[in-house]
Amino acid sequence: MRRDDVRNIAIIAHVDHGKTTLVDCLLRQSGEFRESQLRGDCILDSNELERERGITILAKNIALPYAGRKINIIDTPGHADFGGEVERVLRMADGALVLVDAAEGPMPQTRFVLSKALECKLKPIVVVNKIDRPEARPHEVVDEVLDLFIDLGIDDEELDFPYIFASARDGFATEDPEVPGDSIHPLLDLVVEHIPGPEVEAEEPLQMLVTTLDWSEYVGRIAVGRIMAGSITRGQQVAMIGRDATRQEKITQLYVFDKLGRAEVDTASAGDIVALVGLEKVEIGDTICDVEAERPLPRLDVDPPTIEMVFRTNTSPLVGREGKYVTSRNLRDRLIKELERNVALRVAPIEGTESFAVSGRGLLHLSVLIETMRREGYELAIGKPRVITRVRDGVHEEPFETLVVEVPPEQTGPVMELVGARRGQTIDVTTRGNFTHLVFSIPARGLIGLRTRLLNATQGQAIIHHRFESYRPLEGEIEQRANGVLVSMTGGKAVAFGLDGLQDRAELFVGPGDEIYEGMIVGENSRGNDMVVNPSKEKKLTNMRASGSDRNILLKPPRQLTLETALEYIAEDELAEVTPTKIRLRKILLSEADRRREGRRRA
Repeated sequence: MRRDDVRNIAIIAHVDHGKTTLVDCLLRQSGEFRESQLRGDCILDSNELERERGITILAKNIALPYAGRKINIIDTPGHADFGGEVERVLRMADGALVLVDAAEGPMPQTRFVLSKALECKLKPIVVVNKIDRPEARPHEVVDEVLDLFIDLGIDDEELDFPYIFASARDGFATEDPEVPGDSIHPLLDLVVEHIPGPEVEAEEPLQMLVTTLDWSEYVGRIAVGRIMAGSITRGQQVAMIGRDATRQEKITQLYVFDKLGRAEVDTASAGDIVALVGLEKVEIGDTICDVEAERPLPRLDVDPPTIEMVFRTNTSPLVGREGKYVTSRNLRDRLIKELERNVALRVAPIEGTESFAVSGRGLLHLSVLIETMRREGYELAIGKPRVITRVRDGVHEEPFETLVVEVPPEQTGPVMELVGARRGQTIDVTTRGNFTHLVFSIPARGLIGLRTRLLNATQGQAIIHHRFESYRPLEGEIEQRANGVLVSMTGGKAVAFGLDGLQDRAELFVGPGDEIYEGMIVGENSRGNDMVVNPSKEKKLTNMRASGSDRNILLKPPRQLTLETALEYIAEDELAEVTPTKIRLRKILLSEADRRREGRRRA
């Protein structure tokens, strides 16, 4: 049977197509909140990193009453690197709002999230958003979405999907893009009409799949999921079927989602999305069921990681000056804690060392984890990112990605040259308004460091997206960093006089007064070889002075390295040192003698 008083929907789309803005619009027009509760933009992006980067990282749940029904809304991330979040939360929904930009049309992540939604048998409603853009082409975009549905091989009867036009920023939805509306209510009407209520087995024993874990300092783990069958009561003893064992535990608190938060209730029934407190060892993918009828649901299965980095303790001479957590035990405990809620992450200790191989869905996925850790007070060193290859039927395979680049027409040459040098193959070239739309297939390892080069080559005008495509036979070698680096031979502080002697043949990463140490990378050489230098060299003080010898020293500003650019930049024998306040680059072997000895051994 189906419940008609509840609708569970997920909002899915490519990054920056307006998911979170649409949720803001729904909240503001619901009439359920005071103005003080809805301050600012991107209300659901409460995480500090989400607000800084302007992206959604974690899926969020809210609930709105409308037309006598409760609509549970799940806002999902748009970046491919957070696909693990999307895959999990789609299990809780019956329908999906597929947002598509009225100018850009379907993009790589649109295909990914839509394919996952269709795998979960969700009923889609297409929302062509941003029709207020000058370059909007809403009717063409509907046709492109139809082509995408056909490419994904859905049934003919499902091709007759409902669609609506909207401007989430201006707060309206309309059936005719030429006639702006005055509210978002037509979209909610479409949800009530076309999204089915949850199919439930109300008379069967309890059955629920845990799809998300939350954490509270007061009550510990909070299990979130949708009840598939039966009902659940506060204080009830339940069976928790894990990957390896079954345990019995007691539900101490029971919550349902209500508006922006949760409301504690005594009981909830099939079809409700609930949060359970009291299950100490619950994990994502566990089944919660009646102790008298243990019926496990299929465990969650997410796409495997494609990229790996080595996390190790910080061993530089400056260790412990800025961070609170610097030991391998601190690092291990933090990574294990992250595994509890980050299902797309893999962590494996490296035998014989105090390091860990950490695998994720992409550079952004892992860099968000690193950035979160450094803000929590951790110090660590990160090795060069590597793609994860595999051997199937005796063939060595590597992950390939679909890369989409939008640039002004005059910039297409440098883009195609750079991508081609990274073994990228051109799939499609089209013109959209004032931009050229380029689609490539490229090995995932070719993407490492490519974003920075593309932005530099196009004066920052390139718009770049990529998503996992498939595993294919290993391609040949890909060109590495062309330039060598400047490596400090001493410790102390960088001095303007010493840096002045270096800036003509290098681009510096440090400025006067910055702390340095032996083996630290202080700049990029203009040539292909590494060079050992002394940035702390001071001018000799003598009584002899020649006319014009005391000239003013004018230093160029040093290049500021973000976490992503640092991870993309480093070579195999280098590390990115990450602390709460600084990002430095260093050689793995700090001593020049040790590096020479290692070079002879390898030769």
